[in-house]
Amino acid sequence: MTRRDPFGEIENLFERMDQELEKLGAGLERPRSPGTTVDVVETADGLQVIADLPGFDPDAIDVELHEDALTIGATREEIHETGTDADEADASEEAPESGTPRYHRRERRYGSVSRRIPLPVAVEADGTTASYDDGVLTVSLPKRTESASSGHRIDVE
Repeated sequence: MTRRDPFGEIENLFERMDQELEKLGAGLERPRSPGTTVDVVETADGLQVIADLPGFDPDAIDVELHEDALTIGATREEIHETGTDADEADASEEAPESGTPRYHRRERRYGSVSRRIPLPVAVEADGTTASYDDGVLTVSLPKRTESASSGHRIDVE
């Protein structure tokens, strides 16, 4: 007859938990910046800054080029509907009144994001373009050939 060791099972459980936490921690090593995530890609001719801005209206995106940095800002206004959150509503299971939605979950974020991206090389304001497609902003900046003025607004297409 074999004896069962209840403490051995607990030790195994803790070992498995440690392994899972180590796996989880590996993904957290890279610091995340607040706001939006960006990629900065250098080519022979210039830079491309690619920013994830899902759900924003192109007219609500502001892109500005300064001497050594690109600033991206965007605002998404909250849609105010007449309704109640499920937490605020009665505990009853009654359906909401006609035309009055009741949220059971609200996870979408509203408000503003802003990001200042230092540029690794000098760029030219003239010829800089920005486009927004499927929630991704792409700013193309040609490398500078001569000294140019600081501060330039870029229209988003």
